[in-house]
Amino acid sequence: MILLVLDNMAKVNTLVKMGTWKSVNRTIFILGICALLVSVATLSGSYSFRSLLVTNSFCDYVNPLNEGEARMNFEVVIRKIRQEMDELKNGTLKESSSSEILLRHSVFLADILGLIESMQALGPDVKDATFDHPLVKLNHQSDEPADYFLIEEIRKYVRVKPNRLGKQNFMGANGAFTSIGHACFAMKEELEEYMDYDVGEICNDDWKLAQKLMVHGCDPLPRRRCLARAPRLYTQPFPINESIWKLPDDRNVRWSGYRCKNFTCLANNGTRKGFFKCADCFNLTHHEMPRWIQPTDLDPETNTTADFLIPEVLKIKPGEVRIGLDFSGGTGTFAARMREFNVTIVSATINLGAPFSEMIALRGLVPLYLSINQRLPFFDNTLDLLHTTRFLDGWIDFVLLDFVLFDWDRVLRPGGLLWIDSFFCLKEDLEDYMEAFKVLRYRKHKWVVVPKRDKDDDREVFFSAVLEKPPRPF
Repeated sequence: MILLVLDNMAKVNTLVKMGTWKSVNRTIFILGICALLVSVATLSGSYSFRSLLVTNSFCDYVNPLNEGEARMNFEVVIRKIRQEMDELKNGTLKESSSSEILLRHSVFLADILGLIESMQALGPDVKDATFDHPLVKLNHQSDEPADYFLIEEIRKYVRVKPNRLGKQNFMGANGAFTSIGHACFAMKEELEEYMDYDVGEICNDDWKLAQKLMVHGCDPLPRRRCLARAPRLYTQPFPINESIWKLPDDRNVRWSGYRCKNFTCLANNGTRKGFFKCADCFNLTHHEMPRWIQPTDLDPETNTTADFLIPEVLKIKPGEVRIGLDFSGGTGTFAARMREFNVTIVSATINLGAPFSEMIALRGLVPLYLSINQRLPFFDNTLDLLHTTRFLDGWIDFVLLDFVLFDWDRVLRPGGLLWIDSFFCLKEDLEDYMEAFKVLRYRKHKWVVVPKRDKDDDREVFFSAVLEKPPRPF
């Protein structure tokens, strides 16, 4: 009888414990279901049910997660779980027999709460993220140019630099917007090599790489935070009264990347096609000194030349030509001659096969290191004269020529002169090129076409003109 009673009491205690365990499990099960439903509701803001299916195209694109709605859902989940934890803790005080079970489940819920809170902390950082189907390869890239490159110096350079005081600067901008040429993205490997250096140290001897980037459209190049290399034994340049018509000291140029290693070699035309556009322009005495002052290259049949003289061009606008640009490949002789007539000329050039920029500077003139791809760095209607010779010739595309000519028109002032000096092309292309110049509707002061006789081929001609930009009051 006593054993029967004890057995019944044991069964009752077991049932009580099982009932308690079932009630706890039921509570946890209900909490799990609630958390699952809230999670599904949260994800539904990011994914449609269709996006969870594999389609034929794998191209379903879903909208970004709404940050405000997501944060609100997270807060609801956290509040409910905290409320249930408080109730469980209160229950442990009343039912000490089930305290271990309740404590375990309380720890479990605390772990879940920690995970959800960590997701909430990440919310602001992913507000601009987009969520795609896991089987779909991303076909869109970041709009940030810095994310395209790996070298940290490029990434730092192209990022927007906000003003430190949080106000507009004197230029009316809220930050500095450094830029690079669009072709830099197509020349990623070369640009990263160019920008791979130690900050504050001597730059690599990579001027040729920089020029390659510029010529191929990576222009402007990014600035660098390294010290530019200089000639090892740089000496003081000659005085201005000597430097104009005297070859500079060879020690004032870095000769890496050139066939010739001194100015005497260049003056003797020792490289031939190394700088074929200006084969004799380092010969200051015999080739350069007579140019634009004495008639040269007269055609024996017509007794005419494509080379106009500076005095006769300046007579077109007496006293009005003061500043200008020479867009040619050369050593600055045009600027040197115009200096004698009190006209300041900036010489645009690039170091194709020879140190043209250094040569112009060592002569006491102003070089402008510029490729044909770049917009001229002058404001509208500012120059009195724009001169070009044997640089834009029959190789140039007609559309590119249009862009170049209209940019020249932009910087010339009303009444300014455009001096086209010995532009050469094939005879069959002459009319097309002349029409390109006529589109500007400039007044013609000089206009001549003569055969180009420096080769046996008689299919090429020279074209020269002096044109005046008209006033445009409207």
